[in-house]
Amino acid sequence: MFRIEAKVDKERRDLLRSRLRDTNTAASPVLAALRGTPAEREIPLHVWALDESGALAGGLVGHTWATWLHVALLWVDGHHRGAGLGSRLLTRAEQMARTQRDCHGARLETWDFQAPEFYRRHGYKVVCAIPDYPPGTTEYTLIKPLG
Repeated sequence: MFRIEAKVDKERRDLLRSRLRDTNTAASPVLAALRGTPAEREIPLHVWALDESGALAGGLVGHTWATWLHVALLWVDGHHRGAGLGSRLLTRAEQMARTQRDCHGARLETWDFQAPEFYRRHGYKVVCAIPDYPPGTTEYTLIKPLG
């Protein structure tokens, strides 16, 4: 007999995540061959652009894991858009992932109203499109080889 509960429980969430990662690592020869625990292999990668006054002009937040760069956030302040700053941030993150962390690919998600064309111009290809997520919007997953 099981009791089913639906409530936010951070301790159980962390336990579930740990157990799922252990199961996935045991089932995958590639993951099992990587050094360290899955949490240790996920290494933050941040790139920042500061203006003359030291204020944040833009930034990229991501991480590398299993020889891939995952770009989670890329933003440029409106005053600095159109000057190539986003391209510089993305290029720097890709270079760091490739040369310092031996990554062979990059992935990211973006919505249709954000920057899919920007990423396509940088060599990314759409591998997944989820229409109406959220309603009225399409979410794209894009990848790029870093070789």
